[in-house]
Amino acid sequence: MSNVSVEGFSADARAFLDSHAEKRPEETFVWGEGSDDVSLFPEKTPEQTLEDLAKARTWAQTVYDAGFGWITGPTTYGGRGLTNDHQRAYNAIAGDYLTPSQSIYGIGLGMVAPTILDHATEEVKQAYLKKMWRGDIVACQLFSEPGSGSDLASLTTRAELDGDEWVINGQKVWTSGAQVSDIGEIICRTDPDLPKHRGLTGFVVDMHAPGVEVRPLRQMTGGASFNEVFFTDVRVPANHLLGDVNGGWTVALTTLMNERAAIGGGGGGVGLPATTRLIEAAKVMGKSGDPLVRQQLANIIINERVARYTNQRAMAKILAGQLPGPEMSLAKMSLTANMLRTNEALDSIFGPALVADTGQWGTYAWTQYLMGVPGMRIAGGSDEVLRNIVGERVLGLPKDPAPAS
Repeated sequence: MSNVSVEGFSADARAFLDSHAEKRPEETFVWGEGSDDVSLFPEKTPEQTLEDLAKARTWAQTVYDAGFGWITGPTTYGGRGLTNDHQRAYNAIAGDYLTPSQSIYGIGLGMVAPTILDHATEEVKQAYLKKMWRGDIVACQLFSEPGSGSDLASLTTRAELDGDEWVINGQKVWTSGAQVSDIGEIICRTDPDLPKHRGLTGFVVDMHAPGVEVRPLRQMTGGASFNEVFFTDVRVPANHLLGDVNGGWTVALTTLMNERAAIGGGGGGVGLPATTRLIEAAKVMGKSGDPLVRQQLANIIINERVARYTNQRAMAKILAGQLPGPEMSLAKMSLTANMLRTNEALDSIFGPALVADTGQWGTYAWTQYLMGVPGMRIAGGSDEVLRNIVGERVLGLPKDPAPAS
């Protein structure tokens, strides 16, 4: 561990950002000014996606090369070897500057990289971790299948050992960022004769390998933020195994808990800016004095704050070196519950203007939000499955009876 003080590190970080980025202006929201886009998922063309990736990559490389890319990472794999206090200090300072969005790396760094660090072979750690944190490569998560979503253990994509390689065949779906990814974390069935949770194995797969085909999926929002990915005789080196053969369920849980932490702590569009916009919408539509609307807005704000504090407690556990647990499911459930409250408030505020485009600023635009909420209620585990996790693993309630075959 380096002896770099947080104070000295902070001074260096501010000096770096002063010389490479502009200060963020104070943000004020004025109804009718600027964009009224409140969509939950990016609705970008392939050209816009590639342009954003180029900007994100240039900035990630600049930050990493200056020593601020993987602040808490082990020096063995390209990290700085500093503490979480150093990371928090950098985040607080960087928030004052305008920099290219790094969301394209969110899944890779928030979910795949921690799994590689915990479960991959030494060769894979050396090959990918530094490149991921420097922004040289993008990673995606390949879990869900057409017939296997929240019940991940029922997946059918197969991996069979052939000499010193594994051969993968099957299909994954709802894969964010697959179209620009260089590697992916995939869970496959390697022993169909074992119980479904036990016959799974995790791998790191080259997304540019022969036999990998990525097709965009058009959503009801009009965008194509997700993809389906087909694997036809895709060969993966044996050293790209994650964890043990048939031990993939443990690997998957590591990724899923980090996924729910990322989603649950991300705000998802119901943070303070959206709340402010809701309050202003109520004023413009003449509903700010309506007791029902006022109660709905109050409930959104209260639950947002409670969820934020609950998530901070869970993140503190992770920062203390403990594995993320089922409380991450609670954080994700809290987020989507507040999204449903927001939908109800929108209905009360706008009425028919929410579904009929009159051209009025800040009204029909919320349709993109409404149509994105069902996707958020599925991403990272559906609400129904997460309720079972909380009931069984947190509250200790008996399991639901198995459905009749």
